[in-house]
Amino acid sequence: MIDLEVPKKFVPLVRQAAGLADQVFRPISRKYDLAEHEYPHELDLMSAVIDGLSDSGASQGAGARTTSGGSGEPAGVGAGSRAKRRKSGNVNGSNLSSVLSIMQTCRGDVGLTLSLPRQGLGNAAIAAVATDEQKARYGSKWAAMAITEPDTGSDSGAIRTTAVKDGDHYVLNGEKIFVTSGERAELVVVWATLDRSLGKRAIKSFVVRRDNPGLRLERLEHKLGIRASDTAAFTVVDCRVPAEDLLGDPEIRIEGGFGGAMQTFDNTRPLVAAMAVGLARASLDLTTELLGRAGVTADPGAPTTTQSYAAARLLQMEADYEAAYLLTLRAAWMADNGRPNSMQASMAKAKAGRTCVDIALTCVQLCGATGYAETELLEKWARDAKILDIFEGTQQIQLLVVARRLLELSSRDLK
Repeated sequence: MIDLEVPKKFVPLVRQAAGLADQVFRPISRKYDLAEHEYPHELDLMSAVIDGLSDSGASQGAGARTTSGGSGEPAGVGAGSRAKRRKSGNVNGSNLSSVLSIMQTCRGDVGLTLSLPRQGLGNAAIAAVATDEQKARYGSKWAAMAITEPDTGSDSGAIRTTAVKDGDHYVLNGEKIFVTSGERAELVVVWATLDRSLGKRAIKSFVVRRDNPGLRLERLEHKLGIRASDTAAFTVVDCRVPAEDLLGDPEIRIEGGFGGAMQTFDNTRPLVAAMAVGLARASLDLTTELLGRAGVTADPGAPTTTQSYAAARLLQMEADYEAAYLLTLRAAWMADNGRPNSMQASMAKAKAGRTCVDIALTCVQLCGATGYAETELLEKWARDAKILDIFEGTQQIQLLVVARRLLELSSRDLK
């Protein structure tokens, strides 16, 4: 059964992540918000530290080096082994350690967290569907993920980028937008269809080297928030990719063919939820401190009707925060224990994304001019918050996934 306390083996990791947020990210947060698209060189040292922890076994990330199929177990662990471990006890693995550490680093800065080398969302995609050989080959690389297209925003099943087999290569053609870390990453996981007429069943993901001449960077987006993180747009023109770089099963399966690619979201949505939880925590902590200086203190033991509006709102936001936090832990824990978590991952992402936006904007309002000014990070966090309700599937898509699972309906039955 899930334990709501931070596992003892993860306590050092959480402390280190908290120190990273407070001592490294916060001091440079405003700098790289203003210097959009400038690479934060301070992160190179942090990346080396993370690599050292991973190599020593003191830390586990969500990347391709440590996980298999979203189970949070070493590559090669099969369903039978997972079943035995579930019977024998609780497993706290890389999914839980990742969300706990991300919650901390995002107290410092979401954009800088997304900019950490070799910690990209594409790495989680590789972990979800790659073979053991592919995990070993891509393990030390930084991977971005390219799903969204101009005409297929939240409908991943309607992807138009094509992949045509040509000997021992695939030739990719299409257009991708909103690729997080697309300029800086060494690899880009590109989603494409083997046959448009077959819909989502023919969609596969391909690992494309960033220096592939067929992967053309068109522009970097200027954004409302997370400006420290680069967001790229690509055109994919006659991009030749070795067949061995197709992730997972190359065959088109009539039943469940899209499931392998969609496992990516079961891995990444709890991570995005964790980002939202971390930003919400930062906003609540700073607002509580600022209101405390003004003589406003919330009393959780007293009725909210007897307290000021600001105090009552703080208590309400704390309750919403706790719900988002617990849903995120559950989704990650289920992945570590080999349990299907698609619905829970969407629940966590939906709740955390919406809660994060509400908390960040309300904190700006409660702090008045101080919240709106650049003298504090509240206004920046309010700008950063919105993307966490959008990427990796919008709020509406998450609710649709949850509804399908609860009602036991297919995507064809409930659109």
